Formats: sequence, C-alpha cells, structure tokens
Amino acid sequence: MRTYLIRRILILIPVFLGILFLLFLIANAAPGGPTSSMMDPRLTPELKAELQAKMGLDQPLLKRFVNWALEALQGNLGYSNMYKKPVSEVIGTFLGKTVNLSVFALCFAMLVGIPAGIISATKQYSVADYTMTVISLIGISIPSFFFGLMLLKTLAIDRQVFPLFGIADATMRNPTTWMMIKDRVYHLVLPTVVLGLSSAASFMRYTRSSMLEVIRQDYIRTARAKGLKERVVIYRHAFRNAMIPIITLLGFQIPGLISGAVITESIFALPGIGKLQVDAVMKRDYPLFMGINALVALMTLVGALVADILYAIADPRIKYD
Repeated sequence: MRTYLIRRILILIPVFLGILFLLFLIANAAPGGPTSSMMDPRLTPELKAELQAKMGLDQPLLKRFVNWALEALQGNLGYSNMYKKPVSEVIGTFLGKTVNLSVFALCFAMLVGIPAGIISATKQYSVADYTMTVISLIGISIPSFFFGLMLLKTLAIDRQVFPLFGIADATMRNPTTWMMIKDRVYHLVLPTVVLGLSSAASFMRYTRSSMLEVIRQDYIRTARAKGLKERVVIYRHAFRNAMIPIITLLGFQIPGLISGAVITESIFALPGIGKLQVDAVMKRDYPLFMGINALVALMTLVGALVADILYAIADPRIKYD
C-alpha cells in the first residue's frame, strides 16, 4: 500500500500542474485582463504599460505561469485586488463556512440517498421502489437555482419557517455557544437540502443499481439458505460488496459540493467560497480566481486518491502492490 500511495502521489503532481496551467490559460484568455478593474480609464498608454510591467504582465505566458506556480508551491497564491489581502488569507476567511455547508450537505446526501437505494433495491418493483426512483430522477433533473428559489418562496417568505438569507442572526445579543450552534444549523437547513439533493439522488441511483447486482449473486442465496437474518444478509454481506461504486461517487462528490456551492451560496447570500468565486470573476480578481480553482482541483485529486484507499478497506480482495 505504501508503494502504491507514493506512486499515486508522484503521478498527481504533474496532473495537478497540468490542471493549473489550463486554469491559467483560461484566466488569461478571459476578456478584460487582470488590470481592467484596477486602471483608471483616463490613464495614458505609458502608465498602463508601466502598471502591467510592475505586475509582470509584460512577460511571456509560460514564464508568468512558472513564476506563479513556484510561488504557489510555497503557499503564496498572490494578492487579492478586491480585498487588498493575500489570496491565502482571503480563502482561509471564507473556506470554513463552505466546509460547514458541504459537510452538512454530504451527510444529508449519504444519510438519505444510501438507505433509500438499499430499500429500493430490496423492494424492487414495489410502490416504494417506484416512488424513490421518481424522486431521485426529479432530484437529478431539477436545477438547483430553481429548487432553492422555490424553497425560499415556500418556507422563508410564505411560511417564514426558516431565515431568508445569511448564516447567522445578527440581532442576537450575548448568545451562548449552544445558541450560536443552533442558529448556525437553523440557517443552513435550506442550503443543505438544496446542495445535497442532487447528491442524494445520485447516491440513491448508484446504491440501487449496485445492490441489485450483488443480491443476485450465489453467495447471497447461500447466506439466506444458511438461515441468516435478512438484515445481516443485506447490510453485512450485500452492502459491503456493493460499496465500490458508492465509494467512487463519494470521491468525486467531495470537491463537487464545494464547486457546486457557487449557485447555492449566491441564492442564500452565504459568505463562502462559492460566492467568493462569483465575486472574483465579476471583479476580475484573477489571483483570487486562480487560488480558488487550484483548491478545487487539489480536492478533486485528493478525493480520487481517498476513493482508491477506501476500495481496499471496503473489499479485502483489492490489493495494491
């Protein structure tokens, strides 16, 4: 396993650098340029050229990327023009809120989607199976922005069950720790459902199809013939062998939740990485844009690596030399 992990990490390094280079090309190909939000339109061409030279934008593209990558490997992601702070400091300020939302959404997706998939598979062609299949198809198909606005209209405006936006109640006075936790969870209910719905539907579909394939195997029939309880057969034998596709989905859901938070955080006005990324694009803050996307790319690669490790834990037959 150790040799495999070292080999995979060594492979991830050039892949990560390749992704960063593509992101760098996209950022520089976007209209406006990194200095468009910093320059006074009345500046003379000489002053504009001087500003670009001071920022190193007069150098060849490849050299600029190498310089940026070398600084990024040392933890220096550049300076945010919008916040007038280092990019790493800005991301650190907003990252915690997105991680909280993503963890809640992932737990919601797994706690709802996986049991629903198991029930749907064990009760194939029943009313419960058809109902869950229809709900999962709706969850996959419905746009998150439409679903979010619909929940806001129904539960925040008409019924006023949940808050309309934000992550905390600014009117609280001298709150205790428990009150702050309760208020934070209360504000995250609707965003969690919106962000986790599509993931829950995907977990349900993957679990159902994988379980249907496993429960038809000979060893499952043998376990039932030996008199084992149905719960033991399903959860100890069938589900463990059906986890490989679910683990694959989990590995890619982790970074997907953060990148998917762009729409959710914009709808609910949550001060997280998703909304920060939208602001970075709108304000032409390219160092911040690159820093956020580098983080998402790194999480994607780490998620794939974690999935490979979980394969061996879930299925002892999988061995890595």
